[in-house]
Amino acid sequence: MPDPHRRVALVSGASRGIGRAVAERLQASGFRISAGVRDLKHANLPEGIHTSLYDAGEAASAQRWIDEAQAAYGRIDVLVNAAGINTKARLLDADETPFDDLWNINSMGPLRVIRAAWPHLVASGSGRVINISSLSGKRVRNENVGYAMSKHALVALTHAVRQHGWEHGIRATALCPGFVDTDMTATVTKVPRAAMSRPEDIALLVEALVQLPNTASVAELLVNCQKEDML
Repeated sequence: MPDPHRRVALVSGASRGIGRAVAERLQASGFRISAGVRDLKHANLPEGIHTSLYDAGEAASAQRWIDEAQAAYGRIDVLVNAAGINTKARLLDADETPFDDLWNINSMGPLRVIRAAWPHLVASGSGRVINISSLSGKRVRNENVGYAMSKHALVALTHAVRQHGWEHGIRATALCPGFVDTDMTATVTKVPRAAMSRPEDIALLVEALVQLPNTASVAELLVNCQKEDML
């Protein structure tokens, strides 16, 4: 029978990339894991990880995942929002559909999960929310302004969670990596893949963040594989 005292972490986008690395790392460090994935059939996650159908772009999906995780484990202590897209949306593009998709998935998706999980994070007394943003949420260096806007919004959401949840022991961090060797950066050519951060690097940082006590909270953590002024 699972130990009811072990902390429970929910990780979205857990079937691949950063999300998968985070789920595996936290499971190895003793957390019980509920993975939110878009394709249950092909998730292929390690044994012992609870999986739920979760689509960040579908409003009702967040509450369904939270309810299933709570039913499976009886508690929720950590939420890692790693699901996201990098659709191109440029400043002068007339078609706003990519902007809408980026906002819905990268910004509203995490908000919906946080709202659904809120009572359980409060009950934990040491709830943790890690939002995987991006260095694009801290500065703009390319033409994909829609992506940057969505990630800037995710950083703002993180600070709102910190303010609203502080008295309940909830601590939130915006983790902002640069280039990470995942499917999302498959078309990047200006940085060699061997020079990019690895998903496992980001997962190690997530583990450290969620293990910190309430008295050692990190608001933002910027991670880069390149040298940038001020970053």
